[in-house]
Amino acid sequence: MKLFSILAWTCGIFAGVILIIGIVSLLSGVTILGIRHVVNYFHVANSALLMAILCVLARQGCLNKKG
Repeated sequence: MKLFSILAWTCGIFAGVILIIGIVSLLSGVTILGIRHVVNYFHVANSALLMAILCVLARQGCLNKKG
């Protein structure tokens, strides 16, 4: 269960960093990491946030089944 918590935090932090990079790229108009379309940052961040939510739900499911 600790693995799910670590993975959820990792995915959440990764999504936050990607969102910040996307916002900076949008406001400055600079191509960061070779990605020209800003929406691609938000697609990746969305997927990472969904993975974090999945990990939280999996952890809760394991705790409910265990106890």
